[in-house]
Amino acid sequence: MSELIQYKSEENHVIITITNGKANAISHEVIDALNTSFDKAEKEEKPVILTGQPGIFSAGYDLKSMTQSPESALELVTKGSNLSHRMLSFPYPIIAACSGHAVAKGAFLLLSVDYRLGIEGDFKIGLNEVLIGMTMHNAGIEIAKARLTPVYFERSVNCSEIYNPKEAITAGFLDKVVPQEHLLPTAIKAAEMFSKLNKKAHKETKLKVRKPYLDSLIKAIKQDSEEGLTPPSK
Repeated sequence: MSELIQYKSEENHVIITITNGKANAISHEVIDALNTSFDKAEKEEKPVILTGQPGIFSAGYDLKSMTQSPESALELVTKGSNLSHRMLSFPYPIIAACSGHAVAKGAFLLLSVDYRLGIEGDFKIGLNEVLIGMTMHNAGIEIAKARLTPVYFERSVNCSEIYNPKEAITAGFLDKVVPQEHLLPTAIKAAEMFSKLNKKAHKETKLKVRKPYLDSLIKAIKQDSEEGLTPPSK
C-alpha cells in the first residue's frame, strides 16, 4: 500500500504490516494508509492479521504531531479514535499479531481487534499517557473500559501500569503469547479458523455484542472534540 503500511493478500486472509520507523509511530499518514488497507480487506471479505516490525508493534502516536500544539494533538487522537471505532465494528475478524512493544495507541490497537497474539520476551505493553503528562482522553477511557479486565482498568488508565506479555493476558491486552517464531503461523491458523465463520452472522453478532460501547465511543469522541485534550509533555 505504501512504505508505511505493507498489504499482502493470501487465500483466506490478508496481512497488514505497520512499517513506520524505529517506533512504528501512528501518524496521520499511517492512519490514512490503515484505512485504505481496511477498505481493501473489506472488499476482499477476508479476516485481517495486523502486525508490526520485529520487536515493535507500535509505540503510539507520532510525537511530533502530539507535541506541536493541543489542536494538533486533538486532530491526531480524534483520527485514531475513529480508526479504533472502525476496527471494533469491522465486518470481518481482525487478529493482532503483536510483534513486540505496544504502548499508548499501540496498546489501544490491541484493544480494537477481535483476537490478540503476543510474543514471549521482555516487551512492554500498556497505556503510558498519564506517565508522559497526558490526561487520558474520553475515547481512550471507553475503549479501555470495554476491553480490559475490570481490576486492571484503573491500574492501566490512572496509573500507567505497564505489563510484560504474560501479564498483558491477565490485564486484557492479549489473548495468547507464543514464541516469536510461532507468531505469524499461529495468527494464520487463527485467520483460517475465522475464515470459516458465517460472514453475515459474524458481522451482525459483533455489532450486537458491541453496540453499547460502540455508541459510548462515538459520544466520547465527540466529547473529546468539544473539550480538547492535554498533549504529552515535551
